[in-house]
Amino acid sequence: MDPVSGVSTPVITQKPSATDTDKALWNAAKELEASFLSEMLKSAGIGKTPDSFGGGVGEDQFASFLRQEQARGMVESGGIGLAQSLFEALKEQSNV
Repeated sequence: MDPVSGVSTPVITQKPSATDTDKALWNAAKELEASFLSEMLKSAGIGKTPDSFGGGVGEDQFASFLRQEQARGMVESGGIGLAQSLFEALKEQSNV
C-alpha cells in the first residue's frame, strides 16, 4: 500500500528479458571458448617455465592465470568463432 495515497500498488515481478538471457548465454559461451583456448595454449607450451633462470614454483603456479587472461584477450578480439557456435547451441537448448 502506498502510504501517501492509501492505494495498494500491485507487486510486479520482473521476468528476465530475452536480452538478459542472451547476455548470460553469450558470456558463458565466451568463457567456454576462453577455457578451450587456454588449454590449447597450454598444449602449445605457452607459459611454460624455462629450464634455466625460471621463476620457480611461483611462476609455475601463476602461469595458468596468464594463459587464461591471454585466452580471454583472444576471445575479446574475435577468437576462433567457437563462442558463436556455443551461443547458438545454448540458446537452442534454453528455448526447448
